[in-house]
Amino acid sequence: MEREPLGFDPNTPNVARLYDYYLGGKDHFPADRKAAEKILAVAPEVRLAARANRAFLGRAVRFLARSGVTQFLDIGTGLPTQGNVHEVAREAAPGARVVYVDRDPVVLVHARALLADDANTVVVEGDVRDPVGILKNPDVTGLLDFSKPVAVLLVAVMHFVSEAEGPEEIIGTLREVMAPGSYLVMSHGTSDARPDAVDKGVEVYRSATSPLTLRSRERVRELFDGFDLIEPGLVWLPQWRPDDTDMIDFAEDPQSSLIVCGIGRRS
Repeated sequence: MEREPLGFDPNTPNVARLYDYYLGGKDHFPADRKAAEKILAVAPEVRLAARANRAFLGRAVRFLARSGVTQFLDIGTGLPTQGNVHEVAREAAPGARVVYVDRDPVVLVHARALLADDANTVVVEGDVRDPVGILKNPDVTGLLDFSKPVAVLLVAVMHFVSEAEGPEEIIGTLREVMAPGSYLVMSHGTSDARPDAVDKGVEVYRSATSPLTLRSRERVRELFDGFDLIEPGLVWLPQWRPDDTDMIDFAEDPQSSLIVCGIGRRS
Protein backbone atom coordinates (compact mmCIF):
# COMPACT_ATOMS: atom_id res chain seq x y z
CA MET A 1 0.00 0.00 0.00
CA GLU A 2 2.89 2.39 0.63
CA ARG A 3 3.82 4.65 -2.27
CA GLU A 4 6.76 6.81 -3.15
CA PRO A 5 6.06 10.54 -2.77
CA LEU A 6 5.46 12.43 -5.98
CA GLY A 7 8.36 14.20 -7.62
CA PHE A 8 7.98 17.68 -9.07
CA ASP A 9 7.00 17.45 -12.74
CA PRO A 10 5.53 20.54 -14.42
CA ASN A 11 4.87 18.61 -17.64
CA THR A 12 2.44 16.06 -16.21
CA PRO A 13 -1.02 17.30 -15.21
CA ASN A 14 -1.21 17.34 -11.44
CA VAL A 15 -4.48 16.83 -9.58
CA ALA A 16 -3.75 19.49 -6.95
CA ARG A 17 -2.81 22.06 -9.60
CA LEU A 18 -5.86 21.18 -11.74
CA TYR A 19 -8.07 21.84 -8.72
CA ASP A 20 -6.23 25.10 -8.11
CA TYR A 21 -6.92 26.11 -11.72
CA TYR A 22 -10.64 25.36 -11.39
CA LEU A 23 -10.72 27.51 -8.25
CA GLY A 24 -9.08 30.42 -10.02
CA GLY A 25 -5.69 30.06 -8.32
CA LYS A 26 -2.23 30.73 -9.73
CA ASP A 27 -0.24 27.64 -8.77
CA HIS A 28 -0.40 25.70 -12.03
CA PHE A 29 1.54 25.16 -15.24
CA PRO A 30 0.70 24.98 -18.97
CA ALA A 31 0.23 21.19 -18.84
CA ASP A 32 -2.31 21.62 -16.05
CA ARG A 33 -4.18 24.38 -17.85
CA LYS A 34 -4.29 22.37 -21.09
CA ALA A 35 -5.71 19.33 -19.32
CA ALA A 36 -8.23 21.40 -17.37
CA GLU A 37 -9.46 23.15 -20.51
CA LYS A 38 -10.10 19.78 -22.18
CA ILE A 39 -12.51 18.97 -19.39
CA LEU A 40 -14.05 22.43 -19.25
CA ALA A 41 -14.73 22.36 -22.99
CA VAL A 42 -17.07 19.42 -22.49
CA ALA A 43 -18.16 20.07 -18.88
CA PRO A 44 -17.90 23.78 -18.02
CA GLU A 45 -19.71 23.07 -14.76
CA VAL A 46 -16.49 21.50 -13.39
CA ARG A 47 -15.27 24.97 -12.40
CA LEU A 48 -18.40 25.61 -10.34
CA ALA A 49 -18.28 22.05 -8.99
CA ALA A 50 -14.77 22.68 -7.62
CA ARG A 51 -16.01 25.81 -5.89
CA ALA A 52 -19.04 23.94 -4.58
CA ASN A 53 -16.71 21.28 -3.18
CA ARG A 54 -14.66 23.95 -1.42
CA ALA A 55 -17.84 25.51 -0.06
CA PHE A 56 -18.98 22.13 1.28
CA LEU A 57 -15.65 21.73 3.06
CA GLY A 58 -16.15 25.09 4.74
CA ARG A 59 -19.70 24.31 5.83
CA ALA A 60 -18.67 20.87 7.12
CA VAL A 61 -15.76 22.21 9.17
CA ARG A 62 -17.86 25.05 10.53
CA PHE A 63 -20.61 22.62 11.53
CA LEU A 64 -18.18 20.28 13.28
CA ALA A 65 -16.33 23.07 15.10
CA ARG A 66 -19.63 24.46 16.34
CA SER A 67 -20.55 20.93 17.46
CA GLY A 68 -17.47 20.80 19.68
CA VAL A 69 -14.91 19.06 17.46
CA THR A 70 -11.49 20.64 17.92
CA GLN A 71 -9.27 18.14 16.07
CA PHE A 72 -9.09 17.77 12.30
CA LEU A 73 -7.08 15.39 10.10
CA ASP A 74 -7.28 16.64 6.50
CA ILE A 75 -5.92 13.99 4.12
CA GLY A 76 -5.21 15.04 0.55
CA THR A 77 -5.50 18.69 1.48
CA GLY A 78 -4.43 20.22 -1.85
CA LEU A 79 -2.92 23.64 -2.35
CA PRO A 80 -3.76 26.31 0.25
CA THR A 81 -6.47 28.74 -0.79
CA GLN A 82 -9.10 30.90 0.87
CA GLY A 83 -11.01 29.29 3.72
CA ASN A 84 -8.44 26.71 4.78
CA VAL A 85 -9.55 24.20 7.42
CA HIS A 86 -7.64 25.77 10.32
CA GLU A 87 -9.03 29.21 9.48
CA VAL A 88 -12.64 28.06 9.31
CA ALA A 89 -12.41 25.82 12.38
CA ARG A 90 -10.95 28.56 14.56
CA GLU A 91 -13.82 30.90 13.85
CA ALA A 92 -15.87 28.64 16.15
CA ALA A 93 -13.10 26.85 18.08
CA PRO A 94 -10.06 29.14 18.52
CA GLY A 95 -7.86 26.35 19.87
CA ALA A 96 -8.62 23.87 17.07
CA ARG A 97 -5.72 21.62 16.03
CA VAL A 98 -5.31 20.66 12.40
CA VAL A 99 -3.04 18.21 10.59
CA TYR A 100 -2.76 18.57 6.84
CA VAL A 101 -1.58 15.52 4.87
CA ASP A 102 -0.48 15.42 1.24
CA ARG A 103 2.06 13.62 -0.92
CA ASP A 104 2.53 16.40 -3.46
CA PRO A 105 5.81 18.31 -2.95
CA VAL A 106 4.34 21.58 -4.25
CA VAL A 107 1.45 21.34 -1.80
CA LEU A 108 3.83 20.58 1.06
CA VAL A 109 6.08 23.56 0.33
CA HIS A 110 3.19 26.01 0.07
CA ALA A 111 1.38 24.70 3.15
CA ARG A 112 4.49 24.65 5.32
CA ALA A 113 5.35 28.21 4.34
CA LEU A 114 1.83 29.35 5.23
CA LEU A 115 1.81 27.60 8.59
CA ALA A 116 5.42 27.96 9.71
CA ASP A 117 4.51 29.90 12.87
CA ASP A 118 1.32 28.03 13.79
CA ALA A 119 1.90 25.71 16.76
CA ASN A 120 -1.56 24.11 16.49
CA THR A 121 -1.26 23.15 12.83
CA VAL A 122 1.21 20.81 11.14
CA VAL A 123 1.76 19.66 7.57
CA VAL A 124 2.99 16.11 6.98
CA GLU A 125 3.90 14.08 3.94
CA GLY A 126 1.60 11.12 3.53
CA ASP A 127 -0.65 9.23 1.16
CA VAL A 128 -4.27 8.27 1.78
CA ARG A 129 -3.37 4.82 0.41
CA ASP A 130 -1.08 4.33 3.42
CA PRO A 131 -3.29 5.27 6.39
CA VAL A 132 -1.08 3.35 8.83
CA GLY A 133 1.87 5.53 7.86
CA ILE A 134 -0.20 8.65 8.48
CA LEU A 135 -1.49 7.43 11.83
CA LYS A 136 2.00 6.47 13.02
CA ASN A 137 3.59 9.74 11.98
CA PRO A 138 4.94 11.36 15.18
CA ASP A 139 3.85 14.81 14.03
CA VAL A 140 0.29 13.50 13.72
CA THR A 141 0.25 11.67 17.06
CA GLY A 142 2.00 14.61 18.72
CA LEU A 143 -0.79 17.02 17.81
CA LEU A 144 -3.94 14.89 17.69
CA ASP A 145 -5.34 12.80 20.56
CA PHE A 146 -7.25 9.93 19.00
CA SER A 147 -8.77 8.96 22.34
CA LYS A 148 -10.99 12.02 21.82
CA PRO A 149 -13.24 12.91 18.87
CA VAL A 150 -11.46 13.85 15.67
CA ALA A 151 -12.80 14.80 12.25
CA VAL A 152 -11.15 12.98 9.36
CA LEU A 153 -11.57 14.88 6.11
CA LEU A 154 -11.45 12.96 2.82
CA VAL A 155 -12.67 15.74 0.58
CA ALA A 156 -12.40 15.00 -3.15
CA VAL A 157 -9.63 12.47 -2.54
CA MET A 158 -11.12 8.96 -2.48
CA HIS A 159 -12.00 9.11 -6.18
CA PHE A 160 -8.24 8.98 -6.78
CA VAL A 161 -8.13 5.58 -5.04
CA SER A 162 -8.84 2.61 -7.29
CA GLU A 163 -10.87 -0.40 -6.23
CA ALA A 164 -7.67 -2.48 -6.34
CA GLU A 165 -6.15 -0.17 -3.71
CA GLY A 166 -8.85 -1.09 -1.20
CA PRO A 167 -10.93 1.99 -0.35
CA GLU A 168 -12.89 0.12 2.36
CA GLU A 169 -9.68 -1.02 4.02
CA ILE A 170 -8.27 2.51 3.96
CA ILE A 171 -11.34 4.01 5.61
CA GLY A 172 -11.64 1.05 7.96
CA THR A 173 -8.09 1.60 9.21
CA LEU A 174 -8.90 5.23 9.93
CA ARG A 175 -12.23 4.34 11.53
CA GLU A 176 -10.65 1.90 13.98
CA VAL A 177 -8.56 4.60 15.65
CA MET A 178 -11.37 7.18 15.74
CA ALA A 179 -13.02 7.58 19.14
CA PRO A 180 -16.81 7.50 19.44
CA GLY A 181 -18.17 10.89 18.51
CA SER A 182 -15.61 11.30 15.73
CA TYR A 183 -16.68 12.23 12.21
CA LEU A 184 -15.79 11.26 8.65
CA VAL A 185 -16.27 14.03 6.08
CA MET A 186 -16.18 12.83 2.49
CA SER A 187 -16.97 14.17 -0.96
CA HIS A 188 -16.57 11.93 -3.99
CA GLY A 189 -17.00 12.29 -7.74
CA THR A 190 -19.74 10.01 -8.98
CA SER A 191 -20.42 8.08 -12.15
CA ASP A 192 -24.09 8.98 -11.67
CA ALA A 193 -23.35 12.51 -12.91
CA ARG A 194 -23.66 13.73 -16.52
CA PRO A 195 -22.09 11.11 -18.85
CA ASP A 196 -20.12 13.61 -20.97
CA ALA A 197 -18.49 15.12 -17.88
CA VAL A 198 -17.76 11.68 -16.44
CA ASP A 199 -16.19 10.31 -19.63
CA LYS A 200 -14.01 13.35 -20.32
CA GLY A 201 -12.90 13.61 -16.69
CA VAL A 202 -11.81 9.98 -16.58
CA GLU A 203 -10.00 10.34 -19.91
CA VAL A 204 -8.04 13.47 -18.93
CA TYR A 205 -7.10 12.29 -15.45
CA ARG A 206 -5.80 9.03 -16.88
CA SER A 207 -2.69 10.96 -17.95
CA ALA A 208 -2.45 12.96 -14.71
CA THR A 209 -0.63 12.13 -11.48
CA SER A 210 -3.67 10.21 -10.17
CA PRO A 211 -6.34 8.59 -12.39
CA LEU A 212 -10.01 8.98 -11.48
CA THR A 213 -12.18 6.17 -10.16
CA LEU A 214 -15.71 7.53 -10.14
CA ARG A 215 -18.24 5.49 -8.16
CA SER A 216 -22.01 5.28 -8.02
CA ARG A 217 -23.82 6.99 -5.19
CA GLU A 218 -24.61 3.60 -3.67
CA ARG A 219 -20.95 2.59 -3.83
CA VAL A 220 -19.91 5.83 -2.12
CA ARG A 221 -22.50 5.18 0.57
CA GLU A 222 -20.85 1.81 1.23
CA LEU A 223 -17.61 3.63 2.05
CA PHE A 224 -19.41 5.17 5.06
CA ASP A 225 -19.82 1.69 6.57
CA GLY A 226 -19.40 1.94 10.34
CA PHE A 227 -20.52 5.56 10.44
CA ASP A 228 -24.01 6.96 10.92
CA LEU A 229 -24.73 9.49 8.18
CA ILE A 230 -26.09 12.68 9.66
CA GLU A 231 -28.85 14.67 7.98
CA PRO A 232 -29.31 15.23 5.11
CA GLY A 233 -27.35 12.05 4.33
CA LEU A 234 -25.40 11.48 1.12
CA VAL A 235 -26.39 14.28 -1.26
CA TRP A 236 -25.09 16.45 -4.09
CA LEU A 237 -22.62 19.11 -2.92
CA PRO A 238 -24.97 22.11 -2.82
CA GLN A 239 -27.63 20.09 -0.98
CA TRP A 240 -25.58 19.54 2.19
CA ARG A 241 -26.94 22.16 4.62
CA PRO A 242 -26.59 25.02 2.14
CA ASP A 243 -26.14 28.62 3.12
CA ASP A 244 -28.46 31.17 1.54
CA THR A 245 -26.23 31.63 -1.53
CA ASP A 246 -24.92 28.09 -1.99
CA MET A 247 -27.71 26.80 -4.21
CA ILE A 248 -27.78 29.71 -6.69
CA ASP A 249 -25.53 28.09 -9.28
CA PHE A 250 -27.24 24.70 -8.99
CA ALA A 251 -30.81 25.68 -8.10
CA GLU A 252 -32.36 23.78 -11.01
CA ASP A 253 -29.88 20.92 -11.27
CA PRO A 254 -27.85 20.00 -8.15
CA GLN A 255 -26.54 16.94 -10.04
CA SER A 256 -24.44 19.27 -12.21
CA SER A 257 -22.16 19.71 -9.19
CA LEU A 258 -20.88 16.23 -10.19
CA ILE A 259 -19.90 15.25 -6.63
CA VAL A 260 -21.82 13.69 -3.75
CA CYS A 261 -20.93 14.34 -0.14
CA GLY A 262 -21.81 13.49 3.43
CA ILE A 263 -20.69 13.40 7.04
CA GLY A 264 -20.76 10.24 9.09
CA ARG A 265 -20.53 9.99 12.88
CA ARG A 266 -18.63 7.20 14.63
CA SER A 267 -20.93 5.77 17.28
